[in-house]
Amino acid sequence: MFDNLNYYRVFYTVANTGNISKAADMLFISQPAISKAISKLEDGLHVKLFLRSSKGVTLTDEGQVLYNHIEKAFSNISQGEDEIRHIHELGIGQLKIGVSTSLCKHILLDKLQTFILENPHIKVIIDCHSTVNTLKLLNDGRIDIGLICKTDIPAGFEYQDVSTIHDIFVVNETYLSNLHLREQEDFAQEPTNPWLFAGNLTGIMGNLDEDVPALSPIAPVSAADKSGFATKDILEKSNLMLLEKNNITRTHIDDYLESEGIHPQQILEVNNMDLLIDFAAIGMGVASVVREFATDYLVSGQILELPLSHPVAERTVGFVYPKSREKSEVLRKFLGMWEC
Repeated sequence: MFDNLNYYRVFYTVANTGNISKAADMLFISQPAISKAISKLEDGLHVKLFLRSSKGVTLTDEGQVLYNHIEKAFSNISQGEDEIRHIHELGIGQLKIGVSTSLCKHILLDKLQTFILENPHIKVIIDCHSTVNTLKLLNDGRIDIGLICKTDIPAGFEYQDVSTIHDIFVVNETYLSNLHLREQEDFAQEPTNPWLFAGNLTGIMGNLDEDVPALSPIAPVSAADKSGFATKDILEKSNLMLLEKNNITRTHIDDYLESEGIHPQQILEVNNMDLLIDFAAIGMGVASVVREFATDYLVSGQILELPLSHPVAERTVGFVYPKSREKSEVLRKFLGMWEC
């Protein structure tokens, strides 16, 4: 094949017009340039492509064979150009997002719905993975952007905060009551203990005596002037439900427990944050969850937040994408929604 594809464009135009003069006008070049291009092509292919007459030019048999293939090629090119114009005019495109199921449900979903309504021609693909796997997919170019809990961002990636989250420990009233009865001989009873939990179980649940104000179910219950037991003991003696190992959130919680000298005796690993919330609500144990993801359960009183002497450090959730890769129009439009 000739390195200079313009020869084929000249050939295609001359064949369509049947006239060198008309082809020159269409291509905005001189007639001698047209004739030279045709001669170069004929010499390279060692065939005669056109028969010349006073009325113009017609294809030879060899020329017709070449034209049939060239026509398909230029037709495909033209179709591609039309599709690009169509994409630009209608905002058609594709966006592949990597995200965990919990972040998708509690952070991404609402704005994603708005984005789809405003951009109905954009195809959105959701690929649910952990943060670690999301970063791998980004690095391999298999997704356009990832929504993750912030961690050490590898070189070559850019991170944009969109939300702040808070890790807490929650428990169901019934489970806490049963745990107290089972372990009451072992629980700490020192009022000065900074981990001191609410004095008795009726007080914990907000049914205090008339002279003590009721507690909001969404706020961590506070210490009362009665005998009680320590949150530290609860976390160590309960069935503590955490996300699986090698998860960014689990690492964050493990670091917290270690820094506070808390050593759980029994851990149940779950691979989904929403299941942790549900399991806590039905009384399976104490769960480490994100407060923002469990608001409805806290407000309704299905679960209670345990008070902590030192809160778990807050974290951010944001989008990560390669710095080196130029943002598509679709990606710029999507990120722009989160800047409002």
